[in-house]
Parts: sequence; C-alpha cells; structure tokens
Amino acid sequence: MRARELGVTIGHGQPGPHNAITDVAGVRVGHTTLIEGHGPLVVGRGPIRTGVTVILPHDGKLSAEPLFAGCHRLNGNGEMTGLEWLREAGLLTTAIAITNTHSVGVVRDALVKYDIDHHAPSDRFWSLPVVAETYDGLLNDVGGQHVRAEHVSQAIERAAGGPVLEGNVGGGTGMICHGFKGGIGTASRVVPEAAGGYTVGVLVQANYGRRGRLRVEGVPVGEMIGPSVIPLPGAPAAAPAEAAQGAGSIIIVVATDAPLLPHQCTQLAQRAGLGVARMGGVGEHSSGDLFIAFSTANRGAIPPEFGPAGPLTSQVTVYSNANINHLFDGVVEATEEAILNALLSAETMIGRDDMVAYRLEPDRLVACLSQHTF
Repeated sequence: MRARELGVTIGHGQPGPHNAITDVAGVRVGHTTLIEGHGPLVVGRGPIRTGVTVILPHDGKLSAEPLFAGCHRLNGNGEMTGLEWLREAGLLTTAIAITNTHSVGVVRDALVKYDIDHHAPSDRFWSLPVVAETYDGLLNDVGGQHVRAEHVSQAIERAAGGPVLEGNVGGGTGMICHGFKGGIGTASRVVPEAAGGYTVGVLVQANYGRRGRLRVEGVPVGEMIGPSVIPLPGAPAAAPAEAAQGAGSIIIVVATDAPLLPHQCTQLAQRAGLGVARMGGVGEHSSGDLFIAFSTANRGAIPPEFGPAGPLTSQVTVYSNANINHLFDGVVEATEEAILNALLSAETMIGRDDMVAYRLEPDRLVACLSQHTF
C-alpha cells in the first residue's frame, strides 16, 4: 500500500512514472531481506529481522565515472562511511548500501570486494564505500551480525530499475518509525519542463520519531492514533517513555538527473531534512539523521582519480541557481512521501522476545485525514 493508492497526495509536485528513486534514469535498487526464527533472543541465533539495501547510481564503474555528490548531517548519532572523502572531493565513487548498526563493517568490506572483483589486477584504484545504518535491535538480534558478504552480493545482483519494494525489506526489515512499523520507502518528483523537466528521487530507511509528533500534510495523525489505539512497539507490558520513542535514525538517499555541482548536491541533501520535519521529526539527540545526494548528470565528464592521464581540464554542465528552488521543492515533497510510503507499505512485525511493531493502518490514516479540518 502506498500513499497515492489511498488518494493521499503530498504537496503539489508531479511524481515520475514509478514514484521512486529509480525514476532517475540509471539508478537501481536491490534488497536482501533476512527473516528467521521467533521467541526469546539468543544472540548469534536470532530471531533475525534485518537485511541490506543497495543503491547503484549507474550501470558502469563509479571509480572510472564518478558522480558529483554532497551530504548533510541533521543529527549525528549514526554512521555513514565514506563521507570524509565525499566532502573532500565532492564525488561519489561507489555504490551506496544501507543496513543495521552492527553490520556496517561487513557490508563495507563486501562493497570493497565487489569493486576489487570488477577491476583488472593491474588497475590502480581504491574503494571507500558509502554504507549507512539505522538500529533494528528492538526487533532483531542486532548483536548477532547476521548480514554477511553474500547478502550484499545478492542485493547487488537483484538491483533493478522500475518499482522499488518498500516497507519490511532489505535494510528496513526491522525498523520502526514514529512508533509504527517503518522501513524502506521511496518517492520522486519531476520539475516543470520550463525548469528543465529534471527528476529528483528519494529513498529512505525510516527508523525515527515519536508517535505524538507524527504529521501527515499537517494533520496530527500521531495524536489521533495514540498508544491507546495502536500500541507502541514492545512486549505486551512494555511502555516506552516519550524520550525513548524518538531514539532511532533515518537515512535518506537523494538522486537527480539535474546537472548539479557538489555544493548544490549538498544543498539538496540539506532540504531532505525539511521533509523529515514536515512529518514530525526533530532530529533528536539519540537519532542518526544522515543524508546523501548525487547527480547522475555529467557522467563521463568528471575525471577519475586514477587511470590514464587525461586533459588538464574538463567541461561540465551546471544547473542555474535561479531554478534550483524547483529541486528543493521536489526533494522536500518526495522525502515526506517516501516516509509515508515506508509506513504504509510496512506490515505488523513480531520480533525478538515477542516484541511487536504495529503497522500504520491505511483505513485509520484515511479516517484521520478526512476528520481533520483546519
């Protein structure tokens, strides 16, 4: 279930054909989902409710054809590897992966191995992959580190354009958002033809937020569907404090085919935080809210770090700042809708120690929106 299937539209912009990050030509997404076992937690054995999601920005070697990129930190209690080099060079040179907090290392190493396997032994290159995380330990045996290198390879092999699986999939399998079951969500916007007709796509791994702060198009849905209506995650007797509800994170990946320079990509990544805010996120101290944005334009025009010596200069196309507000609008709306799609696509999940995270029921959401008047 997605927002638009319920007749819920976010903002005024028009989505792309799949309303997904894959509406940006060349971008592909793949998941490996791991669900196994039930009952009491036994570290190393389960229950397992986790996975990995991989975003491939184009179909070539990113080390040979890097892309301009930027990033932003709303709150830093989280991890996204490779950002120092991205900030330094303004370049994305690897795939992007998202997983759980304790599996970042193995996923990073697997992406390094993937790069090694796809280069000739004589190639000069190095790999600093971008791997991000959110914490799924309420439902998953996160300390068991069940994501392995072969799961990353599977996600890469499954990566495709077109519609993207959402909800309890990939890295989002065990995630919780605003006190409901969360996970992976995506959406897109196409700017007007007069502004270039470019596409901006967003993918989120949503695992953040307090129930009472949840807003949908300004409607206080979290207040209307309180814990007495749909319980907060936990065992039957559990009653998390308000502060604990906000303990989580959100990872946002923004893609566009608009020809942006690195500082413009950073601006786009910053605006994703406004979409989080519109849904009720405030970047709590305990939350890791990390965003990355890249442009698929100028592919092949940006010199690689290694390889045969090329010309001393190169020419790239740059989008005018006079029109960039169209992209800002698009990323805010697409972020908001991607989070809502994650909530609506997710299904109720019972995790370790019989912890339960209930879905946001579509009928209840529609009822809230129809009842509310400004």
